[in-house]
Amino acid sequence: MVSNRCKLAVKDELKKLGLHYIFVDLGEVEIMEKITFEKRELLKQGLLHSGLELMDDNKSIMIEKIKNIIIDMVHHTEESIKINFSDFLSEKLNHNYTYLANQFSEVQGTTIEHFIIAHKVERIKELIIYGELNVTEIAWKMGYSSVAHLSSQFKKVTGLSPSHFKQLKDKRRNPIEDI
Repeated sequence: MVSNRCKLAVKDELKKLGLHYIFVDLGEVEIMEKITFEKRELLKQGLLHSGLELMDDNKSIMIEKIKNIIIDMVHHTEESIKINFSDFLSEKLNHNYTYLANQFSEVQGTTIEHFIIAHKVERIKELIIYGELNVTEIAWKMGYSSVAHLSSQFKKVTGLSPSHFKQLKDKRRNPIEDI
């Protein structure tokens, strides 16, 4: 689950099956009652129909947790990002960062750093489109040491400078699920 829309879809599927939840968060659900094999299969099918997947293995669950923590920090935090992602992930997930990074790369085919950069660039696009902040303010908000650093990373990913992207009439953004 990478968005509020995903959480709503999960809540809908749980309700259809008469299952009560304690919480539904990005990538996690805690259900009040024991779930039968039959209901689990129905939930799995319902989620697949909504484009979601029920995960059973620990490695996939860990990868989803990593992705959801990053997405939450980049897209859903209003204050400035001033944390070291590797320390934050290690602390949040109770694992050594090297272990997390190796698992992530093995499953995703990309590094955690590239995943973070891709999401930061999408968030920067969003902030540019909104037009409420200038590039200096965006750099500060997104935790960049300078506008030059933001601009170089943005250009490396998109092929455009932030100012050129701002001038485009057809500003292309990618849905979070596709990053």
